[in-house]
Amino acid sequence: MPKTAVIALGGNALTLEGQSGTYVEQELNALHMAETVCSLRDAGWNVVLVHGNGPQVGNLAIQQEQGEPLVPQQPLFCLGSMTQGQIGSLLTLALRRVGGSRIRDVASLVTHVVVEADDPAMDRPTKPIGPFFDADQATLLANQRGWRVAEDAGRGYRRVVPSPEPTRIVEAGVIKTLVDSGVIVVAAGGGGVPVVRQDKGYTGVDAVIDKDYAAQQLATALKADALILVTGVERVLLDFGTPQQRPVREMTAEEAERHLGDGQFPEGSMGPKVRAALRFIRNGGETAVITTPQLVQASLDADPKADAEVGTRIVTSRTQVGATR
Repeated sequence: MPKTAVIALGGNALTLEGQSGTYVEQELNALHMAETVCSLRDAGWNVVLVHGNGPQVGNLAIQQEQGEPLVPQQPLFCLGSMTQGQIGSLLTLALRRVGGSRIRDVASLVTHVVVEADDPAMDRPTKPIGPFFDADQATLLANQRGWRVAEDAGRGYRRVVPSPEPTRIVEAGVIKTLVDSGVIVVAAGGGGVPVVRQDKGYTGVDAVIDKDYAAQQLATALKADALILVTGVERVLLDFGTPQQRPVREMTAEEAERHLGDGQFPEGSMGPKVRAALRFIRNGGETAVITTPQLVQASLDADPKADAEVGTRIVTSRTQVGATR
């Protein structure tokens, strides 16, 4: 039976730094990601693709605010569902274009993700969305529009919104049925539409869920073999920004947990990825990988060569002597 990999792709991977976010730019970036997915399919993997939506949902929110005099503004959770359709279509078309006859079926599924109404994160906005602004612009917009703004990794200021923890994927059963049928599934886009349980169903809440945590929840629910967290760096770095900076090829869950406790992985950068990887491993997953799209296939090798170009693997136990260096 084919193994299953859940891949988490950041919204910033579709709107690269320095790009304005036009459709043509995002289309080209989606084609690069489609090549990675198709290579995994060629190697016999079932694939579920989860994407972020930070730039896209923030841009859409601005368009909603600007259009308010003419049409009613929609709530943030509704914008999340809109970007699921937008980016899901983008990735589906890219996969069919790159894969051709190799790709039998692709399905993009609007996915709802349960959060807790009393999650403390609802009162502490931390998730950056939309474009970057300088400090003066950010202050002006915060005052004019009631935004919360924060500095984002030294690149400027962005609007921040609540980002509660995902607790369950509502459509997990449907997604599993599709995956077991050999369908490439795009799901939990933007971390999923955040909803809370009500007496007679669910209702949306204004937030944006971290896509790495949502991908972990989905990977665990599917009993996937691998969780792949795609980022802009080839490997996780220890002692980042110091003379002792060094890449990590492989960590056990215990080592990763210790490094997290030591503050090696800040919340604004690598922290959520390492934490999502740990949760996956702790809940029965075999392997989690953090790397660039180009190194995904090599990084999934169960016995990577010492001199191979691979990303960072987080595993249950050491599989290679001297893998961390």
